[in-house]
Amino acid sequence: MAELAPMIQDLALMLVVAGVVTIIFKRLKQPLVLGYIMAGFLVSPHMPYTASVADRENVQLWADIGVMFLLFSLGLDFSFKKILKMGASPIISTITIIFSMSMLGIIVGHAFSWSQMDCIFLGGMLAMSSTTIIYKAFDDLGLRQQQFAGLVMSVLILEDILAIVMMVMLSAIASGNNPDGGQMLGSIMKIGFFLILWLVVGIFAIPLFLRRVRKLINNEVLLIVSLGLCCAMAVFSTKVGFSSAFGAFIMGSILAETIEAERIEKLVEPVKNLFGAIFFVSVGMLVDPQILVEYAVPILALVVTILLGQAIFGSLSFMLGGESLKSAMRCGFSMAQIGEFSFIIASLGLSLGVISDFLYPVVVAVSVITTFLTPYMIRLATPAYSALEHRLPSRIIRALNHLSTSRPDTKEQSKWKRLLTQMSVYTIVYSILSSAVIAMMFTFVLPFTRRLLPGWELHWYANAITGLLTVICIAPFLRAMVMKKNHSEEWKALWAESNRNRLPLLFTILVRGLVAVSFIFYICNYLSRFSSAVMMTLGVIAIVLIVFSRTVKHRSILLERLFINNLRSRDIEAQVHGKKRPLYEGRLLDRDIHIADFEVPFDSQWMGQTLKQLSLGHKYGVHVSSIMRGGHRLNIPDGNYIIFPGDRLQVIGSDEQLSNLGHALETEILGEDHDVERREMKLRQLVINTTSPFVGKTLEESGIRSLYSCMVVGLEEGKENLSNVSPQRRFEEGDIIWVVGEQESLDALLTS
Repeated sequence: MAELAPMIQDLALMLVVAGVVTIIFKRLKQPLVLGYIMAGFLVSPHMPYTASVADRENVQLWADIGVMFLLFSLGLDFSFKKILKMGASPIISTITIIFSMSMLGIIVGHAFSWSQMDCIFLGGMLAMSSTTIIYKAFDDLGLRQQQFAGLVMSVLILEDILAIVMMVMLSAIASGNNPDGGQMLGSIMKIGFFLILWLVVGIFAIPLFLRRVRKLINNEVLLIVSLGLCCAMAVFSTKVGFSSAFGAFIMGSILAETIEAERIEKLVEPVKNLFGAIFFVSVGMLVDPQILVEYAVPILALVVTILLGQAIFGSLSFMLGGESLKSAMRCGFSMAQIGEFSFIIASLGLSLGVISDFLYPVVVAVSVITTFLTPYMIRLATPAYSALEHRLPSRIIRALNHLSTSRPDTKEQSKWKRLLTQMSVYTIVYSILSSAVIAMMFTFVLPFTRRLLPGWELHWYANAITGLLTVICIAPFLRAMVMKKNHSEEWKALWAESNRNRLPLLFTILVRGLVAVSFIFYICNYLSRFSSAVMMTLGVIAIVLIVFSRTVKHRSILLERLFINNLRSRDIEAQVHGKKRPLYEGRLLDRDIHIADFEVPFDSQWMGQTLKQLSLGHKYGVHVSSIMRGGHRLNIPDGNYIIFPGDRLQVIGSDEQLSNLGHALETEILGEDHDVERREMKLRQLVINTTSPFVGKTLEESGIRSLYSCMVVGLEEGKENLSNVSPQRRFEEGDIIWVVGEQESLDALLTS
């Protein structure tokens, strides 16, 4: 028999131990992430009393795949449109938290005389709170439906995004011996360039591809296609100097804008869970007890830094975002831990060889301790606010709380600001697309045409053909760059308001025209030896022809409409199936009143009852505004609507009311049948003899159903099939009937 590969043995050991440990942690109501880390510690070489993995290189390879799929799933749950709709409040809070915690991490690292790179990476690790752990804590404490929990989750989403950018920045810093401001700026510009390019091209091409093959794709094919796109983007990301995790996240965020996003997320979840478990197990394998003992003081110092730092600076950050003091403290105290992204950043530092070996187990120990303390920190927020409220003057408390209630909901932007912002965005996006097309044409098409037309005499023809094709390809982008927003409502209003606006408006066209001409100038300069004056003239002529070309105009409008439709496809699908939130959600003036979603469990005691019978308004003070059922929305349901399993209720109420409703919905369930094996239905034959109590009785009179909880399924009369028993027929001696029921009921019936 062939010998089993060490890779399979290691996988079996890791998954078996992880399964046992996570069952224990589930029983103890602890996050599964901690169970995976503990399992990794048990199978590591640092634990001499248990079996350990044989080949850690293969485990590390799987762990890298796990990181990639974790970030791919994160991208599927993320939408750039959500970030744009959040406004400035969570962005201000997130940036402030990351900056404050990063500085605290760097200061603590320097206090222990650690290296500069250790301090920089430590700052990045301490800045990242754990989305998984906080979500689990909110769920366990019944706080997930409260308004402050939504604010925390918004900031966590932004933190995850900035963590991706931070990983790219840390990689750039680690690659240089002495990174300076220019290198940092170059890295940021490179990230922005490829981020915009990939998102624009991806949102344009991938939904179009999925739409064309939608009828041919089942779940299996969709899973393979999604993972293939994820891996392809990861490879492409590494080719341009980024990490594979960054590319996986970008592909996930692109697929998040498609109609198939929710379906892909469900299909990918088992794959993510498997490789994610392997990643966290590999994290636990790096925990060395000797290092933990040796660095006990730094570990405790970092734990205190996170708890106090998030409690103080986190609360201040949410207050800067416009929250009241109480809400800000509840948000800040909830984020006092580090988790999965800290491990990923630590893994990045180890793979690049720029951080010390002790830092990884130290961070893991800090994460474990802060994770255990997370529920207590969340509960501590309200008492801490009460204590602070008693010690601070009431006028200060009122002033702090007034910051959130006095700010206007929307701020009217000036026409100039809106117009210039939109023009700048279009110019940047179309410039990036034009640059990408030019780079591809010069990299692939130009060498090809030169091979087709060899020799010095034909060299200029190859250049001319390539240049012409390049101009044709970027013509829709250049025209949109120059003409976009020239007929918008803001433009017309500014033009009509004052003659003084007309010259600046014309100047915006001139500036964008010069940007477009510069692309033509670059193409001519790269492919020819014309003088600058000739190239500039050719550029101006080309732009004029492009602007007035009806064909180019039609192509430009067609491409833009297709992109917008792809970007809005998921919203359109949500509107069709009634999944979008009602418009009045943003008009609830009381900040404590908001909308929350609740799903009716399949074993709920509420199913089959009407809203009138449940009396949710009387019991909990809430209002059911909508019921989502099977892709349809039932708006403003009356008391006669019946609740079915799987219904999603949209409920309006305060934090306390919604919390009570959620607790009731989770606890008022039918429960599991622990004797399910004994409830098996069995089929038995019953012969009516002279002593049988059923002789001369009809089926109803016999009490077989009412007294013995059994059912007669047929009468045996020597035919191929059983005969139906008529309710009026009386049983006679010698009748053979077949009955079905539970074993105990059948035994009672047969012995009667």
